[in-house]
Amino acid sequence: MTVLAPDHQRILGVLDERQPAGKGPLKAREIAVDLGLGTTAAKVEGVRSKARRLAERGWLLQETSGMFSAGRRPVAVPGAAPSA
Repeated sequence: MTVLAPDHQRILGVLDERQPAGKGPLKAREIAVDLGLGTTAAKVEGVRSKARRLAERGWLLQETSGMFSAGRRPVAVPGAAPSA
């Protein structure tokens, strides 16, 4: 996880803490609050943007409702042989 920027690591940390406790996914606003950023639109949108980027890259899962949860999904690597 050290390959990620510190802000991205903090978002993953918030979501990873919830998983063992059996808690469900979070909205970007809830992640922002847990990070101590508050609920201003700019802060929430910044968290949402970073969380979406993490989901696109397979670091976490994004629900259809726009909520985020810990977990990894396989991501295709260009030029890599498909696994069988």
